[in-house]
Amino acid sequence: MSSVDRILTTPLHQMHLDADAKMVPFAGYEMPLQYPLGIKKEHLHTRENAGLFDVSHMGQIKLTGQNAKQALETLVPVDIVDLPLMKQRYAVFTNKKGGVMDDLMVTNIGDDGLFLVVNAACKVADFEHLKSLVESGCEVELLEDVALLALQGPKACEVVSKFAPSCNEMTFMTAKVLKIDGVECLATRSGYSGEDGFEISMPGHQAERIAKLLISDQAVEWVGLGARDSLRLEAGMPLYGHELDQQHSPVESSLTWALSKTRRLGGERPGGYPGDVIVMSHLSEGTKVKIVGLQPEGRVPVRDGAMIENGAGNRVGQVTSGGFSPSTGKPVAIARIEVSCIDDKSNLFALVRDKKISVSVVKLPFVKQNYFRG
Repeated sequence: MSSVDRILTTPLHQMHLDADAKMVPFAGYEMPLQYPLGIKKEHLHTRENAGLFDVSHMGQIKLTGQNAKQALETLVPVDIVDLPLMKQRYAVFTNKKGGVMDDLMVTNIGDDGLFLVVNAACKVADFEHLKSLVESGCEVELLEDVALLALQGPKACEVVSKFAPSCNEMTFMTAKVLKIDGVECLATRSGYSGEDGFEISMPGHQAERIAKLLISDQAVEWVGLGARDSLRLEAGMPLYGHELDQQHSPVESSLTWALSKTRRLGGERPGGYPGDVIVMSHLSEGTKVKIVGLQPEGRVPVRDGAMIENGAGNRVGQVTSGGFSPSTGKPVAIARIEVSCIDDKSNLFALVRDKKISVSVVKLPFVKQNYFRG
């Protein structure tokens, strides 16, 4: 096996094996799909208590330089210049055609520094993309030997506060350096579950020590990729390669809310990022497709890739994510469909194994988001 094909592991790999996790290849890593508790119970435990996720496969990138904020704005349609100290913001990289190359979280960590978390499958390409900013006087570093833990759920803060009481001062989308058992960690109060929680970056060699502390709490259970996906699906959160791709703009992916007003026509710094003309035309003129929630009739799950037809049998869209929702006890799906058939309230059907299942367009998310805003 070549070094290119070599499956990577996170610093917590042995812990997953010791916990009898079912391991699967994902984005070049061997990752836990589920633990003996099972996907459904892991999911519900996170909604009711606290779930611990190893997300160390994600890319952690540091961007530094006097012009780092201005430079990053040349790659994203988001206000980075005015991002306050120790605050976090969601962003997307766009390509020349306005499509989405990846989505990411950006934190202003001070000292002319920005901390970025990008998707695992895209991190090498994102790093190369960011290297273009070196010409602007920026340093770009893909952090090695680091780990990232996510603790999600209504009891997450209660658990973390036992080791780092100052986490109680944090609100949604803020960051703080927490000292956990003597280890300095960069924590953000955010996540990918729709629940309150934290994502905690730490040195890789300290990850096992901190994970053992967190998992020792009776409120905490390990949670794998399976439940991570069902949690984000219920929360209506996009996944790169599903709701987001290089062929569709942020507007066509229903991410208009993420496009800062300062970067739009009439704003202080309109455009100036790849594909800006296309994205801004989509904002002003609308698009032919958008991302919506779908509620299938009955109990048969409608999976990714299922075609959506109207009553006349014409294809009007495709499911981007779908499955069974443990929280609602029903199948749920997200799809990209033609705006016209939403506006005229057409009867819609998903094709599942050559059978037509009636689906209704519903507002996302499928479950209430429970972020702590203070």
